[in-house]
Amino acid sequence: MNFLRGVMGGQSAGPQHTEAETIQKLCDRVASSTLLDDRRNAVRALKSLSKKYRLEVGIQAMEHLIHVLQTDRSDSEIIAYALDTLYNIISNDEEEEVEENSTKQSEDLGSQFTEIFIKQPENVTLLLSLLEEFDFHVRWPGVRLLTSLLKQLGPPVQQIILVSPMGVSRLMDLLADSREIIRNDGVLLLQALTRGNGAIQKIVAFENAFERLLDIITEEGNSDGGIVVEDCLILLQNLLKNNNSNQNFFKEGSYIQRMKPWFEVGDENSGWSAQKVTNLHLMLQLVRVLVSPTNPPGATSSCQKAMFQCGLLQQLCTILMATGIPADILTETINTVSEVIRGCQVNQDYFASVNAPSNPPRPAIVVLLMSMVNERQPFVLRCAVLYCFQCFLYKNQKGQGEIVATLLPSTIDATGNSVSAGQLLCGGLFSTDSLSNWCAAVALAHALQGNATQKEQLLRVQLATSIGNPPVSLLQQCTNILSQGSKIQTRVGLLMLLCTWLSNCPIAVTHFLHNSANVPFLTGQIAENLGEEEQLVQGLCALLLGISIYFNDNSLENYMKEKLKQLIEKRIGKENFIEKLGFISKHELYSRASQKPQPNFPSPEYMIFDHEFTKLVKELEGVITKAIYKSSEEDKKEEEVKKTLEQHDNIVTHYKNMIREQDLQLEELKQQVSTLKCQNEQLQTAVTQQASQIQQHKDQYNLLKVQLGKDNHHQGSHGDGTQVNGIQPEEISRLREEVEELKSQQGLLQSQLAEKDSLIENLKSSQVSAGNAQASAAASPRDSEQVVELKQELTALKSQLNSQSLEMTRLQAENRELLQKAEALAKSAPVEGESENVATAKTTDVEGRLSALLQETKELKNEIKALSEEKTAIKMQLDSSNSTIAILQMEKDKLDIEVTDSKKEQDDLLVLLADQDQKILSLKSKLKTLGHPVEEEDESGDQDDDDDETDDGDKDQDI
Repeated sequence: MNFLRGVMGGQSAGPQHTEAETIQKLCDRVASSTLLDDRRNAVRALKSLSKKYRLEVGIQAMEHLIHVLQTDRSDSEIIAYALDTLYNIISNDEEEEVEENSTKQSEDLGSQFTEIFIKQPENVTLLLSLLEEFDFHVRWPGVRLLTSLLKQLGPPVQQIILVSPMGVSRLMDLLADSREIIRNDGVLLLQALTRGNGAIQKIVAFENAFERLLDIITEEGNSDGGIVVEDCLILLQNLLKNNNSNQNFFKEGSYIQRMKPWFEVGDENSGWSAQKVTNLHLMLQLVRVLVSPTNPPGATSSCQKAMFQCGLLQQLCTILMATGIPADILTETINTVSEVIRGCQVNQDYFASVNAPSNPPRPAIVVLLMSMVNERQPFVLRCAVLYCFQCFLYKNQKGQGEIVATLLPSTIDATGNSVSAGQLLCGGLFSTDSLSNWCAAVALAHALQGNATQKEQLLRVQLATSIGNPPVSLLQQCTNILSQGSKIQTRVGLLMLLCTWLSNCPIAVTHFLHNSANVPFLTGQIAENLGEEEQLVQGLCALLLGISIYFNDNSLENYMKEKLKQLIEKRIGKENFIEKLGFISKHELYSRASQKPQPNFPSPEYMIFDHEFTKLVKELEGVITKAIYKSSEEDKKEEEVKKTLEQHDNIVTHYKNMIREQDLQLEELKQQVSTLKCQNEQLQTAVTQQASQIQQHKDQYNLLKVQLGKDNHHQGSHGDGTQVNGIQPEEISRLREEVEELKSQQGLLQSQLAEKDSLIENLKSSQVSAGNAQASAAASPRDSEQVVELKQELTALKSQLNSQSLEMTRLQAENRELLQKAEALAKSAPVEGESENVATAKTTDVEGRLSALLQETKELKNEIKALSEEKTAIKMQLDSSNSTIAILQMEKDKLDIEVTDSKKEQDDLLVLLADQDQKILSLKSKLKTLGHPVEEEDESGDQDDDDDETDDGDKDQDI
């Protein structure tokens, strides 16, 4: 506070004395006034003065304003004035707009006042509690004030909010506010809160921030939205960048799938506003955050797979091949696709299959390479294409083989209708543009990175330099261009290509040394004392010569390891050679290139080193230094050690293979043992079951022997009465009697059915011959009685049939038992008969009887089968009779209805006749009273008619 007062006193243009007194009086009124209106008016006056007299109001009124926030929370208006005043004191926004040439002390006022405010952490907690108020005039100034505090002193304010109970959760509620201005400022507040604090980022993410932010982006129209979408995307980047936990949560929550609609940009004529370009740029950066090469490999790989599965990569490739896309969006899209496919085989394979919408269609890789080697394209776009090509080939031996194959003679299109990736790379490698030379050389080096097979294949490439001259190899052409003294950028690119090509490939080293001009050229370049610009080329030449020594297999007598080292020592000197080799890693652009895989250069002059090449230098620099200083004896010892190690490795490999084979054999034997154990258990179970069955057969045979002995003792020669396995011949005779009885019952039932059929026929004929309704009505009682009797008889027949079927089922079961017993006896008797000679005759007798029994059971089966067929026929006859009875019953019901109707008509006629007779009698009586003579004949005639009608009625009744 004293420091701030000193600053105020030292200002050259301070406020007038009257203004200072006014501020003091207002502060006194805020502190001492008992009326709320007075305090409110005083705070409002301080607010109006706070912008112009920021320092004075801040020094004198801050403590009173904080006290107002603590004591007058019931009045939203005074709270709003106090929050606005504090915001004007702390925020630098207004000052930056009005006074651009303000002193450093006045610029630091915001941070100084912020430090005073947060000196008491309770003040921040008080501000957080005010944000719970729904009143707009309290909540919105509170959000702005807290945002300003975070902008001024972020880390200390973040720490206070982090330890405050439910502090972050209260701020997350701002995203759900229905008032857009509060929600939008809440997004800005969370931006400042999450910047650089991993703990708060995790809390915000687990408070469902991803869901809410993505909903806001969707509501605002995705990439077509306004600045709110931009703010949400910046907040998402804060939450995800360098935060592995949040990245995993984002992926596991299936939020990557919700990013796909962002890149549905529509047709090319829809227009690209500046805000849309900004939004889409941030969206692409957010995708890159999830698949950045600096992330853990596992997390990056899972995100890459998710982007392919949900179609996000396909959508990006659509933008990549579309027309009318702004250059900066296209460049960022290429960089994004690069990192989505980097090191992911599935995504790389898909990218290789993408074709540009041209006629004829061309692969996307070819179209991109055409842009890379075109010097008229923007520099950043060419860098992006190179990065895309590098990412496509990263850990992709299949893709490397496809690129190299386009250079081989067997795959080159002789018609020249289409251009291949290899042809474009060769064209760029030997063009007059140094940047194209460098890009093509680096791209071709990535096609060889870590792939010895393709390094050997590339040696087959032959180039036609001019008409009439024989073709030369690609390796020779590269060295020829080096010796011609081209631009530094071109020579650096070619040297990086040669170093990558020759490393870990003794065959390529042999081809390189086979040209007698290469080694003198390298030694001459290294030995010269050139300027600083040429030092890098000297270092790369030293590296290439060192690779030729270290990976030399001594197949060329003139260029063996020892001779090359002697040459270096004579013409260059070992110390000088090592010093020149160190120029590479000491170069200022070396460290920049080694940081990130992406070739990000401010201008083409800085495009010197490749990221993967810096790794190669770091790997080989030490081993080459050791190889140069080693003597011939040490080399021999090293070679002997290498041979010994190789022998040991071969022995170890041999034993490893033996152990692996033995392990496989052991696994097979274990499986065989387990299978044999199972089979053994099954066989033991089967043996046990067979033993129990044999024991049962023995017991049955012993019982049969005992029973046969008893029969022979008691019955003598009466063989027919012998009991066979508990079955008496009387049972068979009883079964025969029952079968005969069933046959007789069946005949009786058939005769009864014939009688019923004749009765039914008579009923049908009687019904048909019925002449009128009266006769049918008279016969209906008798028909109904007969129908009832028929139904009763049918029920009785059905019950008899059911009992008969049950009886037949029982007989069949008994027959089956007889058969089973007979077969068991037939099986068991011979086994025991062989062991005892005494029972041979008896078993023979038993077998004969069993055969007789079997014959009888067969006959019974046939009879039962015939009975079942007759039973089926009887059932069919019963069904037909039932249907006939049902038809007769329906006809009877119809006749009953007709009779009832005729009776009603007769009754009505009788009533009418009675009424008519009564009227006639009354008329006759009136005529008599009037003196008119009445004829008796009419009366008698009427009487006769009545008598006739009566007689007719009696006859009808009799009928």
